[in-house]
Amino acid sequence: MLKGIDPLLNADVLYALRSMGHGDRLVICDTNFPADAIARQTVFGELLRIDNIGAARAIQAVLSVLPLDTFVDDAAVRMEVVGQPEEVTPVQQEVQAVIDRAEGKSWPLVGVERYAFYEMAKSAYCVIATGERRFYGCFIFSKGVIPPDAA
Repeated sequence: MLKGIDPLLNADVLYALRSMGHGDRLVICDTNFPADAIARQTVFGELLRIDNIGAARAIQAVLSVLPLDTFVDDAAVRMEVVGQPEEVTPVQQEVQAVIDRAEGKSWPLVGVERYAFYEMAKSAYCVIATGERRFYGCFIFSKGVIPPDAA
């Protein structure tokens, strides 16, 4: 155990998060996402897991250590519902609340069409699969920066 580190963040996940640079993207997905196949195409090249927990809780853990990118408009992305792109599912609403709490303000969660989401995911740094069983529990986040301490 480490002080101040969410216990859901296992050593492999922490290693990947720390290895990412500014602008690198991270996929956090549900159990139905083709996680292993997509993960093999990412920079990290293998699937990471935060099992037996829903997407919102896993994202809460990740955003406790990962800043979101303030230089892009799509630092937080959700997979759109097929045929209903404007619909925001309950799991996506929960994740929106987690993002807003983590960032201390309202933060846009941008919808991306399903197949475009898959393509975006392939170029991500890594993929973390969760135990989320609700549909459309798939998200992509862009890593931001932590500014230096004020002088």
